[in-house]
Amino acid sequence: MHPQYFEGTLQLRNPDPEVVDFVRKQIKKNRHVFVAKESRVRGGIDIQLSSQKFMQQLGKKLQQSFGGDLKISRKLYSRHRQTGKNIYRVNVMFRLSPVRKGDVVEINGDRYEVLSAGKKVFAKDLDSGKKKEFSYDDLR
Repeated sequence: MHPQYFEGTLQLRNPDPEVVDFVRKQIKKNRHVFVAKESRVRGGIDIQLSSQKFMQQLGKKLQQSFGGDLKISRKLYSRHRQTGKNIYRVNVMFRLSPVRKGDVVEINGDRYEVLSAGKKVFAKDLDSGKKKEFSYDDLR
């Protein structure tokens, strides 16, 4: 394969060094995937990879391991000349959560302990013990 060939971009936003190390180790483990280009952008890192399937699996692993927002989108890139099938480029965007399991946050004057952070944040009210669900926008 050509060294600049890529099928999509893994976009890491607000990554800490632990997340970046995790991604690099996962890429090294898989000998069928290579990095075409890595660039620093405002707010994170973009990594162009040679496998769409690997990127999507890696995004899901990141969300399960670190908690955060995961968005997968595709864009029509071209059409195959012989078969006429559409060829897509995939963007996998992972934004690291500002909170982690065990953190105590204050929302509307109430204190909550974070139980999990995935697509949404699940937290327990420290006063009443009731569990509640929040979006990341509620935490700002």
